[in-house]
Amino acid sequence: MWDYSEKVKQHFFNPKNAKLLSDANARGDVGSISCGDALSLSLKINPETEVIEDAGFQTFGCGSAIASSSALTEIIIGKTLEQALKVTNQDIADYLDGLPPEKMHCSVMGMEALHAAAASYRGESLEDDHEEGELICKCFAVDDLMIKRVVKANGLTTVDEVINYTKAGGACTSCHEKIEWVLDACLAEMAGDAPAKPLQVAVQALAVVEEIPVAFDAALAEKITVIEQVIAEVRPAVQADGGDIRLVDVEDNLVFVTMSGACTGCGLSGLTLANVEVKISKALGEPYTVFPVQETTPVAKKEATYDC
Repeated sequence: MWDYSEKVKQHFFNPKNAKLLSDANARGDVGSISCGDALSLSLKINPETEVIEDAGFQTFGCGSAIASSSALTEIIIGKTLEQALKVTNQDIADYLDGLPPEKMHCSVMGMEALHAAAASYRGESLEDDHEEGELICKCFAVDDLMIKRVVKANGLTTVDEVINYTKAGGACTSCHEKIEWVLDACLAEMAGDAPAKPLQVAVQALAVVEEIPVAFDAALAEKITVIEQVIAEVRPAVQADGGDIRLVDVEDNLVFVTMSGACTGCGLSGLTLANVEVKISKALGEPYTVFPVQETTPVAKKEATYDC
């Protein structure tokens, strides 16, 4: 059983500003009901002073999600938009006298909603992270960009901490290795060190620049043949939409592919990858994860990282 502070209990049983403002001029929606957490934050901002005069929220989630959303509205009402944007998810947790480590993702969701609301108020087009970054956790729709932001903002150092703060990897666990790659690269970047994970699998996974002859054994060759057949089945539909998909490498139960043409930056490319993943897993009789990588021009050495 998690240990909740009295203040968390107060904001859960008697949440503040649990409403949808009818006169709001800013709104931020984050999360997804299908993922287990969703938050809609509405703000009434004075157009002359940019002071947040009122705030309301509607949330679908656990007690910590309700308490964090309630706390966020209490913190930002009366602040200017610029002042509010300086509030961190740790400020929310501190306001509640702490949150269980496993529930810190609730405070992060509040900050994501606040930034989305600020963007809507300013008429900015907040880029969908999944169009820019690599989707790391399919269960909770968390990409590498979100992981980087949370790692840097909260000084995270372990995969377990990343899971607690983002929920990434908290379900099927198949993306834990990807999370570790992103985390290691971020820590190296923050420390000013050389790129992390200069191992063959990390290099192949994160940026494949050219084919390298490899002596495959019979079992691996057969596995690759099956994977190629699956990709060949879906390629016509992908090409019909102006894109293409190509097998790059296979490492244990990870399948690395490149997506080009119209698939680059397409929000629906995740559905294509999920479809390929299901077909490959079914064909080979065990779970496989399909991971998209970027292909660049040939260089003398293969080096790649996730830039933090």
